[in-house]
Amino acid sequence: MDALDLARWQFGITTVYHFVLVPLTIGLSMLVAIMQTAWHRTGNERWLRLTKFYGKLLLINFALGVATGIVQEFQFGMNWSEYSRYVGDIFGAPLAMEALIAFFLESTFLGLWIFGWDRLPRRVHLATIWLLAIGSTVSAYFIIAANSWMQHPVGATYNPATGRAEMNDIWAVLTNKTALVAYPHVIATAFLVAGTFVCGIAVYWMVRTVRAKGPDADASMYRTAARFGAWVMIVAGAAVIVTGDEQAKLMFEQQPIKMAAAEALCDTEQPAAFSILSVGHLGATDCNDVKTIIKIPGALSFLATGSWDSEVKGLNDLQPYYAERYGATDSNGETIHYQPNLAITYWSFRLMIGLAVFSAALALSVLWFTRRGRIADQVWLRRLALVSLPMPFLAASFGWIFTEMGRQPFVVAPNPTGSDEVFLLTQYGYSTAVSAAMVLTSMITFTLVYGVLAVFWYRLMHRYAVEGAVPQEAPPLRDDDADASRPLSFAY
Repeated sequence: MDALDLARWQFGITTVYHFVLVPLTIGLSMLVAIMQTAWHRTGNERWLRLTKFYGKLLLINFALGVATGIVQEFQFGMNWSEYSRYVGDIFGAPLAMEALIAFFLESTFLGLWIFGWDRLPRRVHLATIWLLAIGSTVSAYFIIAANSWMQHPVGATYNPATGRAEMNDIWAVLTNKTALVAYPHVIATAFLVAGTFVCGIAVYWMVRTVRAKGPDADASMYRTAARFGAWVMIVAGAAVIVTGDEQAKLMFEQQPIKMAAAEALCDTEQPAAFSILSVGHLGATDCNDVKTIIKIPGALSFLATGSWDSEVKGLNDLQPYYAERYGATDSNGETIHYQPNLAITYWSFRLMIGLAVFSAALALSVLWFTRRGRIADQVWLRRLALVSLPMPFLAASFGWIFTEMGRQPFVVAPNPTGSDEVFLLTQYGYSTAVSAAMVLTSMITFTLVYGVLAVFWYRLMHRYAVEGAVPQEAPPLRDDDADASRPLSFAY
């Protein structure tokens, strides 16, 4: 491998690792805020216990997410300095806003929430967790805006004198149609991940408790959490489907070759069938060895345009179209293959959809077997909960793999619906001053460090998850100013 390949591998490894943590932080912060609100309004101890229990797991996940996220930005200036030089005027703006506005908001109020349980008035303390949740959600938008610009550049022009893309409309960048469609999908996915997390752990404890001690107060508390998580999954799952459909239709318009690769659609079809299973040499660059075994007639046309009989362009027609519009050869005279890796795009797209089925099965099972006040004790339900826990994490990760790998060979994809002068091939975005040995060294180092962090993350999450929601004494009611001499203290 050369430095470019290694730089891509390093960014891919660190990105997927980081993104495993992100959806849980976004979704769980909001769910913990809802739990604390329920305790604040009802005074019911079970909501306080659940807030502390899941809040502790949120803190662990948040801390590791911050640590792994820092590495992402350093790579832009080190391994991808040419990319940063080309798009830094634009790409850096939403990232700076994320750090200066959203990250400071969530980190500041996270600290106040941790240390202010028995020090701040209850309403003020409740506000801190909501501001943390809002900060996490806003933070996601700025990141999505930056990534969406790479998928569909707007609000910028190419300056041939400097050889850089320069921003001319910050509002266009922040209100990019791609971002406005992708953001709801990402947030819905975060709630699906968090809902599965809350429900899965609660089901484990509900079944374990009722089989050990019978349907006592603890079992009833975990039933409440399980049903809460199940309803979140149902609503979030429906939102994922709707927003995913909107995003797919937009991708067919903005990046048709990505979606054709996702379906292994080699030849243009009208109407186009949705592939359930295709076989062949999916890694080939000419797409002529792929055969669709199972398909749904007309479904791909509907997915692309909303019409069952519309035409969908295939890879064999899109390759020459891209070559004519963006160049047939690179600076070395080698042919540019605009078709993304078929195996990765085809299977990551299906795994993204297929793995979410586990969350649906868990949500429906929990709501059915806990209806009318029942407390479930089925062992198979506990096993389903444990199996379902990692599935939405994996589905979200495969979604990002599809989104990023499907954009190749571009690191900044052209805008076919507007001015397409701003684009950048990946091979021109990496730093030529960094050798393959240097990138390999840093990649191995980060992978080992991340591996160690993964062990600590799992052990801490497992330790406190199997500890359960311990009884909690309600913090003293402080509706006025408390003793100013009493310092904030760690409440966990």
